[in-house]
Amino acid sequence: MEPTPEQLKSLYQRCVRVSNLLLPINLVRFDRRTNRIVILVGDTIQIEILPNGEVIIE
Repeated sequence: MEPTPEQLKSLYQRCVRVSNLLLPINLVRFDRRTNRIVILVGDTIQIEILPNGEVIIE
C-alpha cells in the first residue's frame, strides 16, 4: 500500500514546521503493517501520521 494523499499533505506540513524550528529530521518511514508514516525528529520527538492525515506527536 502507498501513503494516502492526506498523509503526504500532513507529511509536507510537518516537515516544513520542523525545518522552521531548525530541528533535524532523523528518520522518515512508511510502516506497511500499520499504514502509518513515522517521523523521528531529533532524538526525542516521534510523529505518526495516520492514513486519514491525523497526526500523533509523542
